[in-house]
Amino acid sequence: MRYLSVLIPFTLGLGYFLLGMYAMRTGFHLLAGKKMEAVLARFTQTPTRSFMTGLLATFALQSSSAVTVVTIGLTHAGLIGFAQTVGIILGTNVGTTITTELLALRLESLAVPMLLVGAAFWLQPKRVIRCIGLVMGGFGLIFLGIDTMQVMAKPLEQSETFRNLFLESSHSVWIGLLTGTVFTALIHSSSATTAITMGLMTHQIMTMETALAVVLGANIGTCFTALIASIGTNAASRQVAWCHTLFNLAGALLFMPFLSSLANAAAFLTATPSLQIAHAQTIFNLVCSLLALPFAAQIARVIQWLVPDRASTRP
Repeated sequence: MRYLSVLIPFTLGLGYFLLGMYAMRTGFHLLAGKKMEAVLARFTQTPTRSFMTGLLATFALQSSSAVTVVTIGLTHAGLIGFAQTVGIILGTNVGTTITTELLALRLESLAVPMLLVGAAFWLQPKRVIRCIGLVMGGFGLIFLGIDTMQVMAKPLEQSETFRNLFLESSHSVWIGLLTGTVFTALIHSSSATTAITMGLMTHQIMTMETALAVVLGANIGTCFTALIASIGTNAASRQVAWCHTLFNLAGALLFMPFLSSLANAAAFLTATPSLQIAHAQTIFNLVCSLLALPFAAQIARVIQWLVPDRASTRP
């Protein structure tokens, strides 16, 4: 019975959350999606412009995976070269933190009003208003999903198995990193993993270092969507997917020894656990992306060496 008290709210909450992400992404896509490929193809002439394009595109589509998949499609079609995509990938990592910061604001009380307003807008005849309604309804479902998943925190807190798992994670944050990676790869949403982690932290079920390790793992796990999308594509598209994956993996491994420092920096900014996670993820992605941006050309050459174009090397 205790397992049902965890499984039911988790399944329903995750379903609401993912449906909300899909609805919000669809609404944004209907508003700007047709122009997105043209924007990505046009504004990628320099690493800085590519970075800003990736950031804004991720904010618009609310999914770093979606932008990466679009980028893979553009490189496969030959509309942009691989070297132009490194800045986009760095920008997507920063853009995805906007969603996390919104989740941390704890707006669950607005879930039902946003759903109702979104439904009312969806019934209007004008296409733009209907799309805005879809976005608002998506946000409402996301917050409803978070609120539903919070219900599982109490029985989890009383579960001896769960306590032992996170006790082990507190001794070895690498378990937390692996948990975040695998779970995100399975559900294809780092935002959902982060939202669940925020809920558990609100009830102090895990340490902040463990929570941050899970979030870093989520950054790695979200790359699996891009790897899947690159199957059967050309070398440039595979290079985009592997650049995204190796960059996030390297960033996570680089920050793992400094989780305590990252937790202290987030605690200095706010005392709220969910906001600490959001701020820590923002700091992590900003530092990694801004440090790498000046070396975008060198990163591109390394990836091209690691994932060579076999066709071009044939005699």
